[in-house]
Amino acid sequence: GLNMEGSLPIHKATIIPRGRALGMVQYMPERDQISQSRQEMIARMAMAMGGRAAEELHFGYDKVTSGASSDIEQVTQIATAMVTEWGLSDTVGPIAYKDTDQQSFMSGIGRGSSISPETAKLIEGEIKRFITEAHEKALEILTTKTKDWVALAEALLEYGT
Repeated sequence: GLNMEGSLPIHKATIIPRGRALGMVQYMPERDQISQSRQEMIARMAMAMGGRAAEELHFGYDKVTSGASSDIEQVTQIATAMVTEWGLSDTVGPIAYKDTDQQSFMSGIGRGSSISPETAKLIEGEIKRFITEAHEKALEILTTKTKDWVALAEALLEYGT
C-alpha cells in the first residue's frame, strides 16, 4: 500500500485469525467517498494480491496455500466490475455487460444472453489481464522491498497487529 499510487491509507494489519480469515488489512479512507478511480482500484487489487505474492516469494510457487482465496475473490469482483459495469477497460469499452437479474456476465452465456461468445471471451481476457497485472505488480514491489516486508511479517508474528 505504501508503494502504490492511489492506495487507501492502511488503518490496521493483523495476522490474528478472525472467522474464516487468517489475517486481514483494514483501509481507512481519508474522507467519505462514493466512487473510486481506476488508479485506486488498480492499487487495491495489487495490495490484495500481496499475500499471495509474498507466499510465492517466501515459500516457492509449489508451496502456495489457499490462504489468499478471499483476496483472489475480491480482486476478481473488482476486475469483473471494472470491465462489465464501469467501462474501465479500453479493450472492451464503456459498455455495461451486466444484466440486472444476473450475478455477472458469465452466468448468462449460453442461456439467452445477448453477449456473443466472442465478446464473452474478450471480457474474460480483460478480467484476467487486470488480475494478472495486479499480481505482477505485487510481485514487483515485494521483490524490490524484500527487507521491508520480511521485517513487517516478523513484527506481525511477534505482535499480531
